[in-house]
Amino acid sequence: MTTTRNYRCTTHVATVFATMATALVVTAAPALAAATIDISRAGPTIVQVTYSCDNSDGVTSIQAMMGEPTADGPAAQGTQNAVTCDNTQHDASIPMTEAPGQRPLESGQVQVRVALVDRNDTVVSGQAKLFAMQ
Repeated sequence: MTTTRNYRCTTHVATVFATMATALVVTAAPALAAATIDISRAGPTIVQVTYSCDNSDGVTSIQAMMGEPTADGPAAQGTQNAVTCDNTQHDASIPMTEAPGQRPLESGQVQVRVALVDRNDTVVSGQAKLFAMQ
C-alpha cells in the first residue's frame, strides 16, 4: 500500500498566509512612519527645519537652541507652535532669541539642536548639527 501526501493544500495555505502578511505590512506602513526633523539652515536669529509627523505623535511644538559646541548652556533659544502633523514633509522657521546672560552668536562654529516636542515637553524626534556662522 502506498501513501501520497497532498502538498497542494500546504502550498495553498502558505501562499494565503504570505499574502495576508504582506497586506498587513503594506497597510501598517503609514502608521509606523516615524516623526523626523532635519535642520536645513541656521543663522543667529532663525533656524529653518524640515519635519514630518503624524497626528498620533502628539507633537505640539518645535523647539530649538544653539550655542558654542563646548558651552554649558544655549546662547539662543526658540519655539515654533504652528506645527502640522499630517505625515507629510513641512518646512518651518523658528525665530531665535538670545538666552539671558549669554553673549550673542556672531561667527564661528555653533551647535544647533532641534526637536519635535509633545505637550509634556517630551522629545518625539530630535537632531543636532554643527554649523559655521558667518
